[in-house]
Amino acid sequence: MLPEVRRRLAAARRRVARIERRELRQLRRWLETTSNLLHASVLLFVPLLVGLVTLLSNTIGAVSFLLFPPLASGTYTLFSDPDGQYADPVTFVAGMTVGALCGWGAVTVVATAVYDVAPSAVGVDAGAAALAVLATGGATWLLGLELPTAFSTALLALFTGNAGVAYVAGVALSSSLVAVVFVVWRRQVYEERARYLYHTTAADDHVVVPMRGPRASKAAMLGARLAAAHDAGKVVLLDIVDDADVAAARRNCIRTAPDDDARVENAASPAEQDAAETAAQRLETQASRVETAVGVQCEVVVAVADNDPAKTVLATADEANCDLVVTPLAAGDDAGDFDGGLSPFVTTLFGSSVDVVALQAGDDTTDWKRIMVPVRSASDVAHAMLDYAARLAGHDGTVSACSCVESERDRRRAESSLASLTDVVDTSCETRVSRSSVESFIERNDSHYDLVLLGASTDRSAASKFFSRPTYERVADLDTDVALVHMG
Repeated sequence: MLPEVRRRLAAARRRVARIERRELRQLRRWLETTSNLLHASVLLFVPLLVGLVTLLSNTIGAVSFLLFPPLASGTYTLFSDPDGQYADPVTFVAGMTVGALCGWGAVTVVATAVYDVAPSAVGVDAGAAALAVLATGGATWLLGLELPTAFSTALLALFTGNAGVAYVAGVALSSSLVAVVFVVWRRQVYEERARYLYHTTAADDHVVVPMRGPRASKAAMLGARLAAAHDAGKVVLLDIVDDADVAAARRNCIRTAPDDDARVENAASPAEQDAAETAAQRLETQASRVETAVGVQCEVVVAVADNDPAKTVLATADEANCDLVVTPLAAGDDAGDFDGGLSPFVTTLFGSSVDVVALQAGDDTTDWKRIMVPVRSASDVAHAMLDYAARLAGHDGTVSACSCVESERDRRRAESSLASLTDVVDTSCETRVSRSSVESFIERNDSHYDLVLLGASTDRSAASKFFSRPTYERVADLDTDVALVHMG
């Protein structure tokens, strides 16, 4: 009985661990969208910092509780828009402090010049309020410290009475504390979010390429250039055959030196023997070409197809520790030229948990330096496409992140979304927003680019695809190369 209980407890722990891993993956994907990361940061840091300032206020009398409203508002402004107009920590501290100084100065001037009394006896005076706002507006404008919360700290100075100096010191101290935390967060978390959050930044450098169809060599070059962007990159050229004897013959031919006349003993016939030698020589030539042109490690694997070639590719990727499959979009006998639909082979790959790039070759180009990346919104697929584009373009290429909107009022949102997406791209990157449909925009501009990267739409439901066909189905006749990206 006891072993059975232990077995059930172990099974329950494994299920809980699987659920936790799945939840963590979903959380990571959610955080990959910059707006979600900012919302999470606001929910975390604004309450923590306000609590810390409260503790400081209870410990040091210089920090007044009056400061809390503008401080909370300013903290939200910093963390919600770290690249915005008011996200400068120097402006944040100096603006709030100047506002407090102007407010204190206004109270003092009105008290002494108008009423000839102590500031504490003036109370909340209309003239002092007007003078505080006027002085704050002029001072922050002349000093380049314009900040909305500066007016709040100026007006709150009217309630401080004789504690004006302590109030100004409290504003400077508490705002400096917030600014220090913000600077550390922006440098170590926000600006490095690609390294921490985006899946492809530290992955997709071990690439398997099924050598199927007449465009397989071009797919191999694309996979090699993606892998070469990382120091640990490697490419596995996969030859899939239907017969185990032929597969064994090809493996032996690959292991045999090119000038060795040794024959393959386990080939079923001389014809199979010759076919194996020819195929092996072709694979070795392609591997040598990839290594010479790109400078990345290249391996050759021969596998026997187990009814479904796509499942053989996925199994090989798992055995070879590869996290990305790069394949011709129209490959093998089950798909002729790409006409907007997907072959069963590619459909199976897109249904897997492995990242996949499917290439539709438009010409013989194997060096992609001008790349268009149309995106609908910020997502893990959008980040992956931009990461792949940056790898291919390098420092001397250009990447265009594009978005199409239906009305002019959507333009600013689209521009902000594209700016957040391209902020972490290391290569030269431009953003373009168009009022035209996505298919007409791509067809009108494709001749200016070497490659167009499109999402495979595998994250959309069948109903969504029914009402709005995937973009790749609407732009099947482009002259340039097209690559579909699936995130597993």
